[in-house]
Amino acid sequence: MTLDLLMALMAFAFVTSITPGPNNLMLMASGANFGFRRTLPHMLGIGVGFVVMVVLVGLGLVQVFQAYPVSYTVLMVLSVVYLLFLAWKIATSAPPDQVEQVGTPFTFLQAALFQWVNPKAWAMALTAVSVYSPSREFGAIVLVAVIFGLINMPSVSTWTLLGQQMQRVLTNPQRLRRFNVAMALLLLASLYPVVFANGVTAA
Repeated sequence: MTLDLLMALMAFAFVTSITPGPNNLMLMASGANFGFRRTLPHMLGIGVGFVVMVVLVGLGLVQVFQAYPVSYTVLMVLSVVYLLFLAWKIATSAPPDQVEQVGTPFTFLQAALFQWVNPKAWAMALTAVSVYSPSREFGAIVLVAVIFGLINMPSVSTWTLLGQQMQRVLTNPQRLRRFNVAMALLLLASLYPVVFANGVTAA
């Protein structure tokens, strides 16, 4: 990979990792509800899960979608249904005085597996492999995955910290409830670019 292509890959990884999307909006909601420390497994799960996803997509899954386009459509439908469920869960999260008793953040495994039903993650992985590793050579695929892994973690941490800082103003049940409903609506809105416009804007 040339230096110019490497720099372009790093820019692509940063822009898609730092801008709003299902992962980042869920992390901000988790940071606000549970704090940074309890959201760490969620962040790590996103980073590791997406790296694994890029490698597997590069090693063969992208060819499956190219050979059977309907499989990608089915995946998008299932992903949207699952995200509708997650949006409802976020919107109905417990108020501050009940979070410790009934609320739980995503575990590492849940976050890693979520990448496989995240339309934005699929769009990012398919674009990254197709554009920056067209040869499908193992070394090139791993390099793309590693670049994303290195850039993704500080990017998603920013959103968790932002959510944690919002705890200062989410000091009563009504404010937290309104915040969670807003996060749920934004989560649904974040699906538009990839599901309806085939764009890629976030992690």
